[in-house]
Amino acid sequence: MFKARANEPTYALLNDPSSQTHNRYGRSIETVTEEDPRYGVSLKINENPEIGDNPNRYKQHGFYFNADNCIACHACEAACSEKNDNPAHIAFRSVGFVEGGSYPAYQRLNISMACNHCDNPVCLKGCPTRAYTKFAEYGAVLQDPDICFGCGYCTWVCPYNAPQLDPVKGQVTKCNMCVDRLEVGLKPACASACLGKALDFGVIENVPEGRTQAKAEIPGFPRTDITNPNIRFQQTRTTQRDMQRVDSTPLKYHRDDSEGRFRPALDPKHGFKREWNLKRLLGSHENAHIAFTLSVQTVMGAFAMLVLGSWFGQEAIANFAASSAFVPALSVMFVMMAVGLFKLNMHLGKPHRFYRGFYNLRMSPVSREIAGVTLFFVGLAGFTLFALFALFALSDELFGHNFPVVIQDVFAVLGLAGAAIGGYFMYKLYRIPARPFWDHWQTAATFAGSALSLGALLLAVIALLTAQMTPELGRLLAMIAGVGLALEGVGLLYHARDLKGHESEGAASFYEQSTTFGYAYWLRNGLLAVSLIVAVGMALMGLIDGWAFALLAVMALVSSTIGRALFYVLVIPTTMPGAFFWKNRGFVEHAREVGLADMPQLGVAYEQHHQFKVRELVETIRTTTVREKLSQAWRIVTG
Repeated sequence: MFKARANEPTYALLNDPSSQTHNRYGRSIETVTEEDPRYGVSLKINENPEIGDNPNRYKQHGFYFNADNCIACHACEAACSEKNDNPAHIAFRSVGFVEGGSYPAYQRLNISMACNHCDNPVCLKGCPTRAYTKFAEYGAVLQDPDICFGCGYCTWVCPYNAPQLDPVKGQVTKCNMCVDRLEVGLKPACASACLGKALDFGVIENVPEGRTQAKAEIPGFPRTDITNPNIRFQQTRTTQRDMQRVDSTPLKYHRDDSEGRFRPALDPKHGFKREWNLKRLLGSHENAHIAFTLSVQTVMGAFAMLVLGSWFGQEAIANFAASSAFVPALSVMFVMMAVGLFKLNMHLGKPHRFYRGFYNLRMSPVSREIAGVTLFFVGLAGFTLFALFALFALSDELFGHNFPVVIQDVFAVLGLAGAAIGGYFMYKLYRIPARPFWDHWQTAATFAGSALSLGALLLAVIALLTAQMTPELGRLLAMIAGVGLALEGVGLLYHARDLKGHESEGAASFYEQSTTFGYAYWLRNGLLAVSLIVAVGMALMGLIDGWAFALLAVMALVSSTIGRALFYVLVIPTTMPGAFFWKNRGFVEHAREVGLADMPQLGVAYEQHHQFKVRELVETIRTTTVREKLSQAWRIVTG
């Protein structure tokens, strides 16, 4: 347990003699009653069985931030990082700011932000490993980094940038509400260290002494309806109508006088010059997701066409399945799936803990996607295996005459079920309110369109290479590819139209798409349009030519790759503003490009945490004995 000093100053002591019964969201502030089995249980902090004697132990606590008093001294950040022994590139609490007006009427509004221990913690629901728990004690949302395998999904869904993914250790950590201090009646380290009494802490909805407001929002604070955060604000000074961010995000906050609140709006601070930025686009940290989603969707689409076409008597598909192209097609699909899954797994912070992705099937769309894709992979593998048995005439010899057909159909059903489940939750996991650019039905249109177009073209290329292409098969595959391309195109048109008028970070994403990556964006659009015209022409006129299919496949693949890269690099989350250097994506990218990230005091780390492990592993092998090499190498690999 934390040891409180005998002479602790009064400003560090919790002081909530009374509290309300319900918070502003209608939830009970009392987390459990005495009859609940969770009541009177030790938190076992550092394995200590003691139970704190805080009289408000089972009431929801939260932070109180007085923006009028904050001078951006960053003492709260320093105290938090010191207590939690955080490296320079990890900060559970951050201070950013927005500004408005010009000299002499310039205004600056500082915001100190950490985890808000929300009533509806989306991090807990999204985490596939169940590393998060919302405790009855203080309503604290705590995360166990030892359970985390570093997928980073919680950092996607949180609107407040609270979970911090460490690119070196490959795991997430976050604010723990300093529950060890709360147990002995002390405020968290950040609130105790605040110089201007801007940051306070206590039972939620209690207004600290000497304060007059307890608002849910201030300019720059993300929307509250997603998670119902437990933080309250005071900000009495009249602000400018527009408050700008000073980081690289092209956003400002515009006051809506009808509602008396600030809404995010586009701030075209980078001008309207169109650029390529291909290195930044194709060198994204999310390249593993690009490879995974495109390969899996392609294979799912092709597999569904082969199985359903054969079952429902589609003659061209049935002939393909009976030809010498069938086994090569399945083999290529199996390899593509294996490569996609390998790329995704190695993208994890702790790849050897991949099995933990199944832990939260009850709530996490990531766990459900993993389960669906795994089921599909099993179905594809079994289906391919029996196709190989049939190719080498081993089926009857090993299993009898009818047995292999029945089993192959069972694997086909498993594959289709896995494709349906995995494909659906692959889409659902991106419908994140905290990321408006993704939170649109266009995501489903793009994913389904890729499955149809790339899946059909994969079968067409294999049919051509194995000399099994027929006019009927060519027209059918060209038509399916055209439907997929058209579906994706319609989704993109509606997506662009809707984002232009958004009062959200989605408008900023569309601006970046049209300017920073403008040429790449229009190249994708042009390739998509030409691919659609070629596919429709081939389907309607029957111009089934190997070179035409090859050209169509290349154009569709390049268009899909650029589009998927844009999908990941353009998303702007609903997170708090940063500063010029701190929590500024533009500065982080610059530091990594020019080598400033080698200076740890800047708080920027490289994303390739696996490189650090490889270097450490090589150095261990070079300098130790055989027995030490094996034991130390195991410790390094397992984190």
